[in-house]
Amino acid sequence: MIRTVARITAKTILWFVGLSLALVILFKWVPVPVTATMVMDGNGITKDWESLENIDPNLVAAVIAAEDGKFCQHSGFDAEAIEKAIERNRRGGRIRGGSTISQQTAKNVFLWQGGGYFRKGLEAWFTFWIENVWGKRRIMEVYLNVAETGIGTYGAEAGAQRYFGKSAARLSPDEASRMAAALPLPKQRSVKNPGGWLARHGNTIEAQIGVVKRDGLASCVYQ
Repeated sequence: MIRTVARITAKTILWFVGLSLALVILFKWVPVPVTATMVMDGNGITKDWESLENIDPNLVAAVIAAEDGKFCQHSGFDAEAIEKAIERNRRGGRIRGGSTISQQTAKNVFLWQGGGYFRKGLEAWFTFWIENVWGKRRIMEVYLNVAETGIGTYGAEAGAQRYFGKSAARLSPDEASRMAAALPLPKQRSVKNPGGWLARHGNTIEAQIGVVKRDGLASCVYQ
């Protein structure tokens, strides 16, 4: 009995490792067709994959400013951000994470939404591999194509068309910052008519776009 269980466990692990690495290698070159988040979205799916060349650098700079200022410096995990998230969570209130863009991409492509240590462990596994197989440019390209940008809307192009009636290749700093500000909660945060804190948050991101460009914080994306 013990040998049977051990054999099944070993085969399951080998199967998972092989399949996961095959998918990582495949998606280095092939657009991600669909994700678990999209499939489980009761609002339908509107998406349009675009290469990074067709996404305005303003949006790249905006998501780095809003989500992961150390994107070009870390290897997938921001230890300082994780420590700060742990400390905030100890104080109570809404649980917050310290996820990088790389971790968010790994979760969005290969896994499901929601927390739990098991899912976080899988997220770390996929984050390690996309960092080493895809590289920063591909991670950003995939992130901007699979991230939820509105109700039933996925990716930069679909979001730009939904909110501004234009291509993601021609986003102004203001438009890019408003999309980036809504990314964490796209079903709840308004892009077209933000108010209060969200409007101020968007303005802060817009101001930081210049800092990202000036300090080369997005340089790894264009190497």
